[in-house]
Order: sequence, then C-alpha cells, then structure tokens
Amino acid sequence: MVVSRTRARAIGPTTLRHVWLAGLGVVAVSQREIFAAPARVAVRAGAWQAAALRLADAARNRVRDEVLPQVAGFGAQIEARLAPVLGTFGLTHLGSQSRKGTGKTRRPQARRTSSRPTKKSATRRR
Repeated sequence: MVVSRTRARAIGPTTLRHVWLAGLGVVAVSQREIFAAPARVAVRAGAWQAAALRLADAARNRVRDEVLPQVAGFGAQIEARLAPVLGTFGLTHLGSQSRKGTGKTRRPQARRTSSRPTKKSATRRR
C-alpha cells in the first residue's frame, strides 16, 4: 500500500485572532510557572538547608576531634605551671578537693494556714 502525502498549506498572514491566541498561550504558561515557582524555591531551600546542616556537622566534628583535645592539653599545661605558685600560698590543687556535706537535710515543714478575720461587708449609709 502506498501512503499518500498531504501537502502543507501555505501559511497566510498573521491576523488579530493569531495574536489573541498567542496572548492566551502566554498567560497560561506564565500562570503555570507562577504556581510552580514556590515548589522550585522550596526544593532549593531544602537543598541549601541540607548543605548548611552538613557544614555545621562537619564543623562540630572538627571541634570535637581537633580543638577539644588541644584545649584539654592547654588546661593541663596551665595547671602544671600554676601548681608551684599555689604551693607557695599553701593552696592545694583545688579541683581535687571534695565539698563537705552540710549534714542532715531537713524536710520542709508544712505551711500553716493562718486564720484570717472574715471580711465584713460594707453597709450602706443613709
């Protein structure tokens, strides 16, 4: 079987109707894009939030792994340097002293309710 071809028609001049239909198409496409824009922004914001969380987690891990041991080392150095000075004043290592207990703890007593005089209602003057 032979498939017959149809000839393309020659396009005529642009009319007002063509301009009107093109304008409607532009309005429809722009409306669709306006409604889709917040969803795209939300996706981008989610990606930015995830990136910010990853950066914060990396910084937290770096502080925990690198900075905290150095701070502990500085604390030990300071304690070692201050030990002779504290010894000359007769002070011992303050961190090793335990607090003395205050003795028995008292249970709070129940509050007594005081009997208040009843309010007298105002009498009307004549």
